[in-house]
Amino acid sequence: MKKILIINGGQVYDESTGKFNKTLTEWTSGFLRDNGYEVRIAKTAEHYDVTKEIDNFVWAEVIIFHTPIWWFQVPNRLKLYIDDVFQQGRGIIYKSDGRTRSNPEYNYGTGGLLQGRKYMITTSWNAPEGAFTIPGEIMYGFPPDKGVLYGFHIAMKFVGLSKLEGMHFYDVAKGLTPERLSHYHNTYLEHLKKLFGNQIHE
Repeated sequence: MKKILIINGGQVYDESTGKFNKTLTEWTSGFLRDNGYEVRIAKTAEHYDVTKEIDNFVWAEVIIFHTPIWWFQVPNRLKLYIDDVFQQGRGIIYKSDGRTRSNPEYNYGTGGLLQGRKYMITTSWNAPEGAFTIPGEIMYGFPPDKGVLYGFHIAMKFVGLSKLEGMHFYDVAKGLTPERLSHYHNTYLEHLKKLFGNQIHE
């Protein structure tokens, strides 16, 4: 599996500059290209051609999303990108919601056409990791993949994609020291090595 689509969901808004997700995109594309992968990059904050992006989803064997989390959701431009590409990709990305009129309570979400392809998501947070792990803190008991990203993962499953383990980067807005950035860089590259050696591990 050698065709990778990277989607940079970072954007500029108020104090957010998009720099960290731009950096993640560069780390990812550099590593993959150095290891013989063919890479395409989409930037949701910029103008995009929906038809071209639908083609990118069909072309890609793995789709990697890099996104900040704003107000406990993905940014508006990434959400718009998903809405545009998935909705206008009907018949290409998905054929239907999977149900039949004769048995409408069953098989919802089984009409995806991207089976056999995979996706990964990284998120960056102002929140520290303790917001998820310390009893009494605001998101205790609901780590990103089971909390804020639950709907995102269901949307990917709906179109037939299967999940690769992603990474979450905490305390980026206030606590991103050079030492933390270096640690994140090294940890992330090790994560990529586990997923992308000579090929995606099934």
